[in-house]
Amino acid sequence: MEQILPKLEDLRKIVDKKATTSRENRDGLNEKMREFIGTRNTYNSQVRELISEVQRQKVIRDEANAAVRTAKAERAEKNQLVRDAKQAIREMSPESHQEQGRGGRRGRREKEDTPASLRRKIQILENEFEMGIHVGKNEDKAMNRLKRMKRKLRDMSEKEDSNVELKDARASLQVAIDAQEAAHQEVTVAAESAQEAHDLMLKLSEEVDRLREQADGSQAEVRRAKREADQAHQSYIVSLRCLHSILDIVRAHNNRGKVTESKSGTGAPARVEVQDLMSKLMSGETLSTEELMALQRGG
Repeated sequence: MEQILPKLEDLRKIVDKKATTSRENRDGLNEKMREFIGTRNTYNSQVRELISEVQRQKVIRDEANAAVRTAKAERAEKNQLVRDAKQAIREMSPESHQEQGRGGRRGRREKEDTPASLRRKIQILENEFEMGIHVGKNEDKAMNRLKRMKRKLRDMSEKEDSNVELKDARASLQVAIDAQEAAHQEVTVAAESAQEAHDLMLKLSEEVDRLREQADGSQAEVRRAKREADQAHQSYIVSLRCLHSILDIVRAHNNRGKVTESKSGTGAPARVEVQDLMSKLMSGETLSTEELMALQRGG
């Protein structure tokens, strides 16, 4: 037995070192696990905030889309008012009466000059004069045509000015056109607002997916660190049990043939405490860090 004691002491040192290494490895892994949990929780918190913002942008987009539908309906009404006003003007204009008098000769309606079309033709012809396009005999013909168009425009303007109903109809048309343009602007603004909210929703959703992926990666690291920490803890427990067995053998040899210390009352409480801790450990109970360290020291 005396020959075995040195080997047991060497074995005790090896097991004690292994127990210390396993404990430090376990504690380090537990610390890493807590760090990964913190990182995961941070990502999940950001995900929740972004999801709330996505929902808010969705409400904004839906409201804007509803506004677009309303604005389009109003714009359609304004468009109809413009068409009605133009039709009223055509019916009251002298050219319209001339058209009706001809009865649609040869089955087709000839396009008559209007003040607006005459102004355009006059402007084009004056520009051609400035550019020197009409020279010689063509210049005289073009000048006579320009005079006729201006005279015709003056006559048409005088007739229209004397027609109170026509003037009122033109004023109504302008009001309708202004209302039409305002309605179109409302459609444009609402559509842009809806598109902006939709684009932001897509961007935020992409960020949510990215953060969720990061959170899943952190959770995987949490599981890995926990698994390795559990393995290190089990290795630590096994080392403690081996260490305890070695110490029991050494103590049994040292106490052989002697009166037990329990009779003298010295050293018994500490030994009893170690035995109690070992019993708890063997039965599967969880020991605190301080209790495990005390068990490693052997009481």
